[in-house]
Amino acid sequence: MYNTTHSDQKYITALLHNDSKVLRELYQKFSGKVISFIVKNNGDRERAQDIIQEVLVTIYHQAKEKGLVLTAPFDAYFFLLCKRRWLNEIQKYSHSKVTNLDENVSILDDSESMVQETEKYERQSGLYQSMFDKMSSACKELLEKTLVIKSLEEVARIMQLSYAYVRKKKSECMGKLTQMIQAHPEYQSLKN
Repeated sequence: MYNTTHSDQKYITALLHNDSKVLRELYQKFSGKVISFIVKNNGDRERAQDIIQEVLVTIYHQAKEKGLVLTAPFDAYFFLLCKRRWLNEIQKYSHSKVTNLDENVSILDDSESMVQETEKYERQSGLYQSMFDKMSSACKELLEKTLVIKSLEEVARIMQLSYAYVRKKKSECMGKLTQMIQAHPEYQSLKN
């Protein structure tokens, strides 16, 4: 198992910095295998492109928010994420049989554990977003502002509220959001 950053970390860095040259290389090297797999399994090129985009956005967010460090080849990690996303979609939305699961790709232990981390991150983000969406508009507005503007004094000034109120209200809203997340049935499976 690898314990160091893989040389393919350059693709993660390219996503973070929107490096068009390296991103073109990424598409040229890795999208064909994904498209081929999805087309062979009841999909089409357009949906395959959507899956690729969705996975890249997930990787971008995980890298930006959690500092994703690639310890396995990008090829195996990326393909496995796309493959699982497609298989989940097939199972969720149709009763089509998956016809070609064996793809010639070397999947290392590190790739598997990285994919599991990314999938867990995606589920956590989804749970957070769904609970956030259920909050009052006042709480959502306040929490969104405090995510963008780190200074509570600045948030209070912009919202034309007292600093003490903003601090107290943020604490209450975060407490409510945390409660809602922890009460959700999916929380325990994500925690473990």
